[in-house]
Amino acid sequence: MANSNAKELYDKIFHHINLIGDFNLHAIINDFLMAIFFLYVGLEIKKEMLEGSLSSFKKASFPVIASLGGVIVPAIIFMMINRNTHYLPGVGVAISTDIAFVIGIFMLFKSKLNSNLKIFLLSLAVVDDLISILAIVFLYSAKINMTAVMISVVILLILMTLNKVFKVDNLYVYLFVGLLLWYFVYSSGIHATISGVLLAATIPSRKTDGEESTAVKLEHKLGKLSNLIILPLFAFANTSIVLNLNINVTDASNLVMGIICGLVIGKPLGVVSFSYIATKLHIAEKDSWISITEVALLTGIGFTMSIFVSELAFAYDENVINLAKISILTASMISIMLIHMALTLKHSPVGLMH
Repeated sequence: MANSNAKELYDKIFHHINLIGDFNLHAIINDFLMAIFFLYVGLEIKKEMLEGSLSSFKKASFPVIASLGGVIVPAIIFMMINRNTHYLPGVGVAISTDIAFVIGIFMLFKSKLNSNLKIFLLSLAVVDDLISILAIVFLYSAKINMTAVMISVVILLILMTLNKVFKVDNLYVYLFVGLLLWYFVYSSGIHATISGVLLAATIPSRKTDGEESTAVKLEHKLGKLSNLIILPLFAFANTSIVLNLNINVTDASNLVMGIICGLVIGKPLGVVSFSYIATKLHIAEKDSWISITEVALLTGIGFTMSIFVSELAFAYDENVINLAKISILTASMISIMLIHMALTLKHSPVGLMH
């Protein structure tokens, strides 16, 4: 649509018609609906931290250390390539792995991959998302309104009191107060999606009368909403890539190479190298390095978070956003082809790794 006669209609629907106050459809999706998605992600992270693969130091250390490598190394690569350009704020684009796509590709190749590493990959992606969320807070928030920040803190304390002191388990109470939290976080200049993560932290995780906790119930309800409605809408609203780019700057290739090299090379290199360090320090048990490398190749697949960050980092220039999106999708395709090639060679009778 972005490269057809329908582009004008597309832009009108998403950008030129205000539906609620100053919010057009694109803003509603990116600032409000994505806050709901982040609420879902926050609930997933919380569950893993309470009872899953991040619930103890021994369980969490390996994927956390690997994830740190998968963030630090691509960030360094991106910054080295773009050190003399004005694209440095885009460093957050090159550090994000897309959970949905990575797990989807893992399942496509599951017969050839070490199934035991699925939890490792999922945990790594969850920690990766958490780091990306922190990056959004510290790198891509606008001028801070301290009054709105203080009100947000008060609302957050109210939510915590409802949970811990009054033991309120009514989901609708949390969602109503959470709506107020979203408004004041948005007004504060901190990106509004962070309200979803903050709300997730306050949702009760205790089981009542043998039933599932409020947090688990909400996670189940948000699963289909996030995966079947919010993410497809986000993709449709944010991947309108105009192929006829009009960028007249000589350093545009730096942005492209920074994103592609950061994701395709930096992510797996960081994951494998930091995993190796973790085993040498006896923080984690050694696994098959071939299996870990195969899983690490998948981490170069970026989509939701990378595109989301590119919209924030390069909001000043639509052409730069388009170039970043093309680079993200290219990196994802290269990563998928690399894992396919690696697995084909591994399972070939005359394969190099057989």
